[in-house]
Amino acid sequence: MTIHSERGGTGYHPRDDRLAEATQVKILVPGDQNMVALLGQRDELLKLVEAAFDSHIVVRGNEITISGPPRETDRVALLFEELIELLDKGHELTASSVGRSIELIKGDEARPTQVLGDLLLTGRGKGVAPKTLGQKQYVDAIRNATVTFAVGPAGTGKTYLAVATAVRALQEKEVTRLILSRPAVEAGERLGFLPGTLYEKIDPYMKPLYDALFEMMGADALPRLMERGTIEVAPLAFLRGRTLNDAFIILDEAQNTTPEQMKMFLTRLGFGSKAVVNGDVTQIDLPAGQTSGLVVVQDILTGIDGIEIAHLGGRDVVRHKIVQDIVEAYRVFGERRARADG
Repeated sequence: MTIHSERGGTGYHPRDDRLAEATQVKILVPGDQNMVALLGQRDELLKLVEAAFDSHIVVRGNEITISGPPRETDRVALLFEELIELLDKGHELTASSVGRSIELIKGDEARPTQVLGDLLLTGRGKGVAPKTLGQKQYVDAIRNATVTFAVGPAGTGKTYLAVATAVRALQEKEVTRLILSRPAVEAGERLGFLPGTLYEKIDPYMKPLYDALFEMMGADALPRLMERGTIEVAPLAFLRGRTLNDAFIILDEAQNTTPEQMKMFLTRLGFGSKAVVNGDVTQIDLPAGQTSGLVVVQDILTGIDGIEIAHLGGRDVVRHKIVQDIVEAYRVFGERRARADG
């Protein structure tokens, strides 16, 4: 793909009611590129870009002219180049993905194609890719490490991205089976009071893992793979005494493990295996006074080759915007209370 751009000199700054130094950049979008896909229906995506930067954007045919302060025009030009490249690679631009791209460009963190373009999996008509720099670093940690810990609040993609990476590893025959596990710790109700057999009692705890697998693999493939034992979803206690070779193992909700359970899980790892351990240390459901294995393990395993710890935060929340605000509010409240207690 070739993007032709031209740079002009100084001129009138449209958002500043005075003559000021400005730069003009022209981008010639390739003729085979759909401008509606780039700019959105009724220019909704273009309007997002205009609102985010102190620059003036004019579109005529397949030519985009950007004028404004040099730094701003450079950023907008880079943004459009990145968006065009994402489209060229088969990505669909949405208000969400353009918004994420704007955040990355304005933060000088990474190029959108490096983050949003890191396609982990394509299935059921949609692609799975990181959406923030923190998520990208998390995915890279999974690829490079034998054991990866992901610590962060709800909505940061800890489970979803781990499952996508695991399914990709299975498809590419890097492993021969997937094992997904969670500790069956009650949050306000007891297993014994739930109706049904042991497996029926456990099933609600496993549902988030089933949901992620179902979305990525479909209703037909998942039951077959589970029946063959290629994919196993089981409570943490069921892994005791086993050695797991050539497997991709995910431990979800790991904040609800005890230190002993965490050690038991980590020592199940066999040859050719990889493990991902996820959890949110602000949502521990263990009995009062019981230490979380996820909290302790971060101090115990620091500095060991092959182990990575990824910390995700409010900026990595990819649910509704209000979830980011809730996570940040709880973080600030926790820090304030800790200072008061100290």
